[in-house]
Amino acid sequence: MLYMEEYEVIEHLKSNPKLAENKFLIVAINYKEPTYIKFLSDSDFKVGDKVMVDNSDVFLNQKKISQISEVKKANDIKIDTRYDIKYTGGYSMDGKKVYLDEHFPKNINVDGKTIDTIESIDRHHEVTEKWLIDDAYEYAYAHEIATKIEREYVESLGINWDDYCKEVNKNLHEVYASKAEKTPSDLDLAPYFYSKDEKALKEIRETKN
Repeated sequence: MLYMEEYEVIEHLKSNPKLAENKFLIVAINYKEPTYIKFLSDSDFKVGDKVMVDNSDVFLNQKKISQISEVKKANDIKIDTRYDIKYTGGYSMDGKKVYLDEHFPKNINVDGKTIDTIESIDRHHEVTEKWLIDDAYEYAYAHEIATKIEREYVESLGINWDDYCKEVNKNLHEVYASKAEKTPSDLDLAPYFYSKDEKALKEIRETKN
């Protein structure tokens, strides 16, 4: 019996626009771990379409349509909570590590439920965002998709998204207001450049370890 996982399409493009007859390159994400996959398809997809995956096989309407050509898993990424991160979460330039601020709560209580912020912020938001940035997507789009993945994870736990955001934002503001003392030397500064946050960039550059 096949064990299927659902993936949502986030990008579709011609694999080689110069050829008249060619396949489409499809990018999709599963929010649970999360996992990022690419596969080639004879037909096009729309953003938001769903496919099912069993091991390396991709299915649509119970019919095998392709095989995964590339896969990235959040559980393969190292988590580091030893540094000051102005935007609370972040990632290394090479994408092999994600960071969560040393002082940010590793568990928060929302609606009487406890949520692991390493899972919600780092593994679901930061990892996804970095994958997309490394694939040459604009930061704004990468952040939008990462937020959607984070939201799907949070709501899968039965937690209200707005209540979660209220609790997270309270801590985000506290982290940002605190002066950084030790910042990782390999921190990717893409989010700070996008926001034109000169104050944060100055602090980061002065405290890199």
